[in-house]
Amino acid sequence: MLNRRHFLQTTLAATTAAPAGAQDAPDWGGSVIDIHLHFRPGVDANWNHMKGCGVTHAVLLTRAADEEKAKEAVAAHPKSYVRFSSADVGTPEGIATLRKSAAGGLLGFGEIKLHLAVDSVEMQRLYALAAELQRPVLIHFADVPQFEGEGTFTSPFNRLPAMVKAHPRTTFIGHGDGFWANVSADFANDTPYPTGKIKPGGISDKLLSDYPNMYGDMSANSGRNALARDSEFMRDFLKRHKNKLMFGSDCSCSDGRGKGQASKQPLIAGKCVARETLAALKQMTSPELFRKIAFDNAVKLMKIKF
Repeated sequence: MLNRRHFLQTTLAATTAAPAGAQDAPDWGGSVIDIHLHFRPGVDANWNHMKGCGVTHAVLLTRAADEEKAKEAVAAHPKSYVRFSSADVGTPEGIATLRKSAAGGLLGFGEIKLHLAVDSVEMQRLYALAAELQRPVLIHFADVPQFEGEGTFTSPFNRLPAMVKAHPRTTFIGHGDGFWANVSADFANDTPYPTGKIKPGGISDKLLSDYPNMYGDMSANSGRNALARDSEFMRDFLKRHKNKLMFGSDCSCSDGRGKGQASKQPLIAGKCVARETLAALKQMTSPELFRKIAFDNAVKLMKIKF
């Protein structure tokens, strides 16, 4: 047994030897891939966020117009990044742009966040392209505007099951308040972030259970809110869908510690979403399940080789 003096000396030595800024960088017990890191201008901007929150790898979600800049960030840390790309498929050139981007090495399409119906002709062209090129497509779903004039995204959500069924070769990754609010069967389309007990049988829960081509991205306040509202239900949800769920941050803080976090939502205001979500997942899962959600599922789905 260490005596108190020896303990204090050992602790002081460890603290003094630690690199500056490393003391509060979390250790999640293994590799972590953030599947929802929006590309930030500057070679090190994305890297700084990852290092601050203890993330080791990331999927850079990049607009087609920023792809060359994203490639520079990837080149600086080639064993840490893969890329997705997005374009407005509501325009005549949108599909052609994504097809060209796919030929340039991206592993998927996203984040697709558009004011289009989930079953529109334009979105179905995207689903067909994703199936043809065997690239997953990460989509933001929202039926409830969060501010005046915002509108909805890839809605209505209750039509998504028909699309997932009609496009069995398309790999869908669900994201956003529409996806996570609909974990509960009693969601009334009245708020983006519902609270309280979850009623079994929600659309998202059924999608993950019934369709092998449906996956879930746990990023943003929407994913964090789902974890917080009913811990008993969500512990079981995480176990049931252990092969379908993937960690993502969709965080706006600059340093992986909460600096500049723009959201006013109580769960993440002034905080790093990556840290908050990973901490919640760590608390709610076994080490094996945490590793699946934090790393293994994404690597397997996207066939990533770091």
